[in-house]
Amino acid sequence: MTAPTIRTDALYARVRTVVPRVEWATMEDDVAAIWRLKHERNAVILAHNYQTPEIFHGVADIVGDSLALAREAQHVEADVIVLAGVHFMAETAKLLNPAKTVLIPDLRAGCSLAESITAADVRTLRAAHPGVPVVTYVNTSAAVKAESDICCTSGNAVKVIESLGVDRVIMIPDEYLAQNIARQTGVEVITWAGHCEVHERFTPRDIAQIREDYPGVTVLAHPECPPEVVDAADMAGSTAQMQDFVRDEQPTRVALITECSMSDNVSAANPAVEFVRPCNLCPHMKRNTLSTIRAALELGRHEVRIDPELAARARAAVERMLAV
Repeated sequence: MTAPTIRTDALYARVRTVVPRVEWATMEDDVAAIWRLKHERNAVILAHNYQTPEIFHGVADIVGDSLALAREAQHVEADVIVLAGVHFMAETAKLLNPAKTVLIPDLRAGCSLAESITAADVRTLRAAHPGVPVVTYVNTSAAVKAESDICCTSGNAVKVIESLGVDRVIMIPDEYLAQNIARQTGVEVITWAGHCEVHERFTPRDIAQIREDYPGVTVLAHPECPPEVVDAADMAGSTAQMQDFVRDEQPTRVALITECSMSDNVSAANPAVEFVRPCNLCPHMKRNTLSTIRAALELGRHEVRIDPELAARARAAVERMLAV
């Protein structure tokens, strides 16, 4: 079957407020090739909210935060999934779709949180706190998930912890997320000293400066930020919750205290809202480009593989989260 013709001008309309036309001209060949290859390979592209606009709006089939991508991965009918995000997200897609081919465009797309803890560390925590359930953030390797009782995301962590009906949990690996969630649940949370290299750099002074420079601004912070940063914001939530807030509330002026590309992607869909852009880039997310996505589809690289026994245990923790 002949691949449908892609009108790149129509795709550019989605990003014209954040991508200059001269830059788009350098991207059109890759964009058109990716759409053709998706058709030929029966492939879909899942893209995290931190991807650049030309990926997020230009070639992705499914977009969202880590929870949305985990949910949608279960319903993908394509033979091939290309995960434009970081490695733990590709592993999660593979866990939920063991019979499908899952590709990650760049093997170097890691995560400071995922790298902050190992399966052995989880076993040590369990030994130190016998009987205490382990709630693991999805920003972890499959090996760590396999040692856990249940997974969570920043968007559903409160519900996950409350679903356990206990007074004490181990929540790993993001220390700040665990501290912020503990304040909402009243449950004692044993933490691990892992941090996101993007969100840990924000400070209350940054927010104070934004408010001084942009009167009337609404500040939304990701719960991976330190608690004092969350306290200084007007609202804290996952990237999906931030996106929904801007869409529903249409604030005159907003600052998203999270990774840079989030503001570009949300602003493209909300042209009436003025975005202040405090910019901390995730170097791992930015390893995904149109050219590496194209190469992944052309060459079938880099395929994610997980040991079946380990995958079964990790899958159980993710599926318990999705059931909540």
